[in-house]
Amino acid sequence: MKLLHLDSSILGNASASRQLSASVVDAWKNGRADIQISYRDLASDALGHFSAASLVAGGTPAELRDAAQAHEMALAEKTLEEFLAADAIVIGAPMYNFSIPSQLKAWIDRISVAGKTFAYDENGPKGLAGGKKVIIASTAGGLHAGQASGQAHEDYLILVLRFLGITDIQVVRAEGLAYGEEPKANALRAAQEQIETLFTAV
Repeated sequence: MKLLHLDSSILGNASASRQLSASVVDAWKNGRADIQISYRDLASDALGHFSAASLVAGGTPAELRDAAQAHEMALAEKTLEEFLAADAIVIGAPMYNFSIPSQLKAWIDRISVAGKTFAYDENGPKGLAGGKKVIIASTAGGLHAGQASGQAHEDYLILVLRFLGITDIQVVRAEGLAYGEEPKANALRAAQEQIETLFTAV
């Protein structure tokens, strides 16, 4: 099994989402000799944001691309290939200003490719990247799950993944992390228990 592990927090070792995503990966690989893990740190090795230059590079024949365009396309193709090859994906997704980090959005823009991961026909959109299992390690300073304030965070990620054909999605959540040390500790403990329960049930 190929597992793609993504982190997007800018906080390094102080990140709660990184702590949770690592715990999910550890639980997933426990007792599995067949697992192959690829890791991408979207904060420290950020993808360039999708732009007009990205479109121009994609529309330029390979033999006519300049160095910048060749680099742009090589990075885009590698990112897409990692996603398509993965059987399972763990996404560390902190909330920044009621949304996901822009670094994670840049990754989404690289994997959302017409004809590769989704398509349209007379019946509407069709996801082409199904058959994967995704676990989102979601963190937030406030309480947003199920609220309008969370729609651009967890709800958005789930919407995009389903659009791409992925239906097996789980969310491991720790929120209210800015409410004090005790609420933070309780939230992280509950998330860790959720991880343990999730993989005990598998």
